[in-house]
Amino acid sequence: MKRLAGWMTKPFTNLRLREKLFLMFLLGAILPLLFFVLYSYQTIKSELSNQMYTSSVASVAQINSNLENKLDTYTKLSATMYLNNTLRAYLTNNYTQDPSLFVDAYQYINNTFSNMLTTNPDIHSLSIYINNDSLPADGIYIKRIDDAFRSSAIYRSLLDTYGNVRFVSTPPAVDQPPMFTLTRMLNISNLDNAYGILTINILESDIFRLMEKETAEKTVLIVNDQGFIMSAKDKSMLNRPLKKFVPDSFPDKLQGRFDSTYNGEKMLVVYNTTKFGWKSVALIPYNSFLAKANQTAKRIFILALISFGIMALLIYITARLFTKRVEYLVGIIRRIEREEFEHIDIRPLGRDEIGQLGNVLRKMSQRLSTLISDVYKKEIDKKEAEMNVLQAQINPHFLYNTLASISSLAIRNSDQRMNKMVTDLAKFYRISLNKGKNQISIHEEMQLTRYYVAIQQIRFADLIRVHYQIDESVLPCPIVKLTLQPFVENAMNHAIWDDKLGINIMIKASRDGQDIVFKIIDDGMGMRVQESRNADQALPSRGDALSGYGIRNVDNRIKLLYGDAYGVSIFSRLGIGTTVTIRIPGR
Repeated sequence: MKRLAGWMTKPFTNLRLREKLFLMFLLGAILPLLFFVLYSYQTIKSELSNQMYTSSVASVAQINSNLENKLDTYTKLSATMYLNNTLRAYLTNNYTQDPSLFVDAYQYINNTFSNMLTTNPDIHSLSIYINNDSLPADGIYIKRIDDAFRSSAIYRSLLDTYGNVRFVSTPPAVDQPPMFTLTRMLNISNLDNAYGILTINILESDIFRLMEKETAEKTVLIVNDQGFIMSAKDKSMLNRPLKKFVPDSFPDKLQGRFDSTYNGEKMLVVYNTTKFGWKSVALIPYNSFLAKANQTAKRIFILALISFGIMALLIYITARLFTKRVEYLVGIIRRIEREEFEHIDIRPLGRDEIGQLGNVLRKMSQRLSTLISDVYKKEIDKKEAEMNVLQAQINPHFLYNTLASISSLAIRNSDQRMNKMVTDLAKFYRISLNKGKNQISIHEEMQLTRYYVAIQQIRFADLIRVHYQIDESVLPCPIVKLTLQPFVENAMNHAIWDDKLGINIMIKASRDGQDIVFKIIDDGMGMRVQESRNADQALPSRGDALSGYGIRNVDNRIKLLYGDAYGVSIFSRLGIGTTVTIRIPGR
């Protein structure tokens, strides 16, 4: 995952700072702008959709109410025929014995049907299908229930209706206006045995008038309970299932809305259901009521593009001004890297963070110039010191040869004291010079101290009494060369206060945890309390011990090599003596 993230961010990482700033500022500007445009469009679209839905619900509900009233009117007309006992008597009478009686029957039937057609011009025709063979059928008002009728949709729709009304779609016929049929079993006296079947053919135009005003901007349909279109502006849709035009199914609610398509166009479908199971359906194209929203969105998008262009220009100028100063500072840093300090003159870059960075860089370059000059001087001094060391390497050979000559003369003159002093002095210098090395082992440091004490004892005889208490485990450990000798020398030269009693010096070496502690203890004259404090703080020593390899020199060398946690401390009391403690790491 990390490798994938690195691979994806690598192109961005390799971009220049100006390009990164421009890209980030651009994204920071374009994303809110796009969000604003999309949010505005969606808000307007949602608001217009809700308004259109509210309006369509009201119009569909009104159409539905008018449709229910119209279907109630047709149902009441059929009820008039259904409850007409005179008509039932004529239709069920046996005319076999006296055929002349059917004349009265037809006179009544013709008058009744003609009056109904006259008072209801939206009814195209009405007929009663009968099983009474004794009553002649005229083919207009009275028709036979034959096999063809029994196989028709009208007859099948009446199964298990028990005298209730059914509305059936009427197949289109040549030279006939579109219509649908109300059908009802006439079985008032016997529910199980109908004496006839009433059919009323109603003009589709009568239903279409209910919704004609609403078809200007949307498609309004009347669909029966079987899903067939009963009325529409496009008459080619009549008597065809709605599924062929609107593929999506209606929700399980009496009224509502859903999205679908019609003729390849996205539609808002609003519907309402009558008590007869018929539905008033309105198909509203989204483009019809979203045209204004689209126009508004286009205007907003154009304004957004203009704003985006202005922002891009401003962002580019800002990034350019910002990175130009950064590039200037990078150039200065590269000149500092090449140590071209004499050509560096950083101009003021303002008071912001970059300006402050420029000021700091100017001070840093001045400081670097000074430090580099100091380093150059120290390098020169170091070279000179190395030359002096090379020159001094000749001196020990000359010194050893000279001391050997003195020792030979002492032996010839039988002067053993001089011979021993010269021999110890040669051994002392052989260890102390140590081929120019700064560190030696504690064992060698103790040997060096012993040689120095031996030389001084020839001078002071029994006045100097030196005792050793050394932990042998510390002898292999390294120590700064000439650490102990200056303190022993300081005690011999400045601590003796009685020329007859002399002085005792104790040299101790032991471990203290991870450190090694040396103590040089004398019972000499000591120092006053204030002198002891000053000696412990600034390490001034008595007399000339600060010169050469003095006490301060030892403390500085230890701290430079091992750190400030190590070094020299002094404790002394006047008339009692002095204790010098030296702490070094035990490695």
